[in-house]
Amino acid sequence: MRTLANLLTIVILAGWVVAIAIISVQNATPVSLRFVTFQSIQLPVGLVLAFSAALGMLAMALTQPIWIAGSRRNSLESDNEFFVDE
Repeated sequence: MRTLANLLTIVILAGWVVAIAIISVQNATPVSLRFVTFQSIQLPVGLVLAFSAALGMLAMALTQPIWIAGSRRNSLESDNEFFVDE
């Protein structure tokens, strides 16, 4: 079952990479991003999309161990509720 989950994850990730590559090639129009008063240099839309996707994947890869550790701690605490020392 774990092998199937890994395969599905890889296929979805590969699909996203292919979609970003196609959009990057077809969308070479330069844009500049603005946030409050900050403005970036002009970059192609595809490059901005690729950086955003990479940043999102990196953020999830870094937060996933924290998320898993928190859920394990909660499951251990809930397991202790069922045992009563008399």
